[in-house]
Amino acid sequence: MNETNSHYPLDFKTDYPTCLTIDDLAEMTHTDGDPWQLSHVHRLLKLIPVIGEGMAYDETAVTIATYLHDWGAYPRYQQPGVEHALRSRQVAETLILPRMDLVETAVTIILETIEYHDYRDFRPVVTTEALLLREADFLDFLGIIGLVREVNWGGKNLVHICQRMMARREKIQDRFTLPIARQMANVRLARLEQCLAWLQEESFDYTQ
Repeated sequence: MNETNSHYPLDFKTDYPTCLTIDDLAEMTHTDGDPWQLSHVHRLLKLIPVIGEGMAYDETAVTIATYLHDWGAYPRYQQPGVEHALRSRQVAETLILPRMDLVETAVTIILETIEYHDYRDFRPVVTTEALLLREADFLDFLGIIGLVREVNWGGKNLVHICQRMMARREKIQDRFTLPIARQMANVRLARLEQCLAWLQEESFDYTQ
């Protein structure tokens, strides 16, 4: 299996340092990802310590996983028929983590955290780090930021944007287990409901 998309050839020997750091991951996320991706990562890295207050977790491992969790969706790395979370794990496992100075336990945590982050994955997580990234990622789909992201993906079709937004909300809203994340989700859900109501009013119900 080719580790990179043939339309985006990548030679790690020349393109990137032999020993990668978190700063390198940030730069690679900016270079290889969609324009929104680095800001998405930054929001998650702000959310994780908030929803994880008082919890013991490996901050370095969850930070690395947060940078890498969507790489499988980047044109350079995506593979047809491979779901993006699994593909992100494959890229991390084969191309990135071997070039980082990490103990084996951290690698195991990072790989689970990446693979299990997606809201469509209902498998229970094992590690605290995986739970934190998953629920932070859930939160970033809700509220005004969630609506803005949906508009960015959805183009000009208001009906499709609202349908996807509501479908995603239904899949996420009851999934929160961390108390602070649940409180934040309730606030964001209320904001989203109000915003969608205003949108429906101002579009004269053409969002249905």
